[in-house]
Amino acid sequence: MAYFLLATLAAASMWFYVDRILVGYQVADAAAHQRPRGNLSDLYPRWLGARELLLRHRNPYSDEIALEIQKGYYGRVLDPSRPDDPKDQQGFAYPVYVVFLLAPLIGFPFHAVQIVFYWALFGLTAASVWLWLRVLRWRLPSLGIASAVALTLGSFAAVQGIKLEQLSLLVAALLAGAVACVASGFLLCGGVLLAAATIKPQLAWPLVAWLWMWALSDWQNRRRFGLAFVLAMALLLGGAEIILPGWWRMFIHALGQYHRYTQNQSVLLVPWGYAGFFIAATVLASGFLLWKVRAEPADGRSFILATSLVLALTVLVVPMYAPYNQVLFVPAILTLVRDRAVFTAGSRGTSFLYLGGSFALAWQWIASSTLSGAYLLGWRVWAISAWKAPFFATFGLPVFVVALMFLEARAMPFGPRSVEKAVN
Repeated sequence: MAYFLLATLAAASMWFYVDRILVGYQVADAAAHQRPRGNLSDLYPRWLGARELLLRHRNPYSDEIALEIQKGYYGRVLDPSRPDDPKDQQGFAYPVYVVFLLAPLIGFPFHAVQIVFYWALFGLTAASVWLWLRVLRWRLPSLGIASAVALTLGSFAAVQGIKLEQLSLLVAALLAGAVACVASGFLLCGGVLLAAATIKPQLAWPLVAWLWMWALSDWQNRRRFGLAFVLAMALLLGGAEIILPGWWRMFIHALGQYHRYTQNQSVLLVPWGYAGFFIAATVLASGFLLWKVRAEPADGRSFILATSLVLALTVLVVPMYAPYNQVLFVPAILTLVRDRAVFTAGSRGTSFLYLGGSFALAWQWIASSTLSGAYLLGWRVWAISAWKAPFFATFGLPVFVVALMFLEARAMPFGPRSVEKAVN
């Protein structure tokens, strides 16, 4: 009960911090610099593009649609002559087949869509925690599950994603569903869900590559996954080509523009020359481990650890800093908490690394609780001036998580007799 109460308090402090302190600062800063604030929903550009394409046959990648998106997202069209205006043009930078997922929503007013999607993301994020616990074969008591759900929903990544109505949270839930299906033997369902998750290719394709490596290692028994994925992707790509011929060229152009006007920064916060070298070395080392466990069954410990490592790597290699992408850490963090004895009983260096990772994870709640308490006690000016504090550890957390998962994965047993169930 004590852990559940602490988890609930931590989650509540994060939601309070975002609502009162972070948003309060952003509103004041926007007013001071005459920076526009509209609905600020990341769903809106995709919803409007889907509506215009499906109902009016307009090209969602066009400049005209981009200007209409800006009117809703920011409240007005951006003015290049104003140096304080946002740089993100909010163009339609998704594969066009995302409209198939959004099609049921295009006939409703966006305000109603916002409410439905907000609570859908809330529910899907909570459900993904339960799915990952099942994949990990970790049987927690009811209060333990509730605590894990509360901390996940109360993490800055989830709060930001839900409030921005980010499709990354939908993709994270689809990836959780795909892995859960594969681990349970429902390979057809797993392939279809994984294909649907490619609406954000940068988040889905690392897992796609790993699961294809796994499927090809025993094609006779795993071909249903591969065939389902190929068929689902063929339907998505073929349908996209029918409704907007040549869309992929427009998508590549829109993606290039997106990277230029957002000036994406690695989570490592170092020049890409250095970050790229570190990331490449990490991916190659992890790829060697994945290759060694590619033949393992989907309900084995090695497969689950490898999948958690892949999702953690995804956050590290994505060429942009976006805290909401860190919802992909859920399986890795659950694994590290479950197997904490492996690290705390290890060498001094391993224990220190685990302690550092634990602090990096907990810092967001330490900071949000401190700022929320100060705000409630009347120190509002100080609390708002220190709004950056919960962000400090979000840059180091990916490195800690990937390093710890790599260490645990490196110790995995390999071979046909290495099928171990996760710790209950």
